[in-house]
Amino acid sequence: MTSIPSQPTGMPYPGPATPVAQTPGTLLPRVPQAFRELSESVDAPSTGDPLKEAFQDFVGQTLFGSMLQQMRKTTGKPAYMHGGQAEEIFQKQMDQHIIEDLSDASAASISDPMFELFNMQRRQ
Repeated sequence: MTSIPSQPTGMPYPGPATPVAQTPGTLLPRVPQAFRELSESVDAPSTGDPLKEAFQDFVGQTLFGSMLQQMRKTTGKPAYMHGGQAEEIFQKQMDQHIIEDLSDASAASISDPMFELFNMQRRQ
């Protein structure tokens, strides 16, 4: 009677799986911090004026939000590949991310002249 090897010949036994971190929780807190530092370095430099930043956020999100909402109204639902209510829910969430990204990228060019007029009016 021949014995069947438990491991194919020529392939070394890998041994037990080694854990990613030796102690629990040592690797995980560093990962979010790294992402936070990366996102802070990638984001547009802040002007330091919280009023101006709030003004830019409001103008950008209002403008781009209404533009994207009107754009979505012009397109119909596809005949066969529509995801139903779940697609509509996630579409709104995706639209919110798109609006935030557009606002961060180009709201300053639109809102800076408006902010200057707002400041001149406020100083009088």
